Amino acid sequence: MVVLGLILLIIGLVASISILTTIGAILLVVGLILNLVPIGGSKRRVY
Repeated sequence: MVVLGLILLIIGLVASISILTTIGAILLVVGLILNLVPIGGSKRRVY
């Protein structure tokens, strides 16, 4: 998701398409948040 957001952000800036830049920035931020915040708990129980 981070890579897709970065690609869309770069394409939007180069082609000066504001909607691609906006979507790319949102995907980039959401991807970074999902990578940094552990979802479902970070404890792994091994029995």
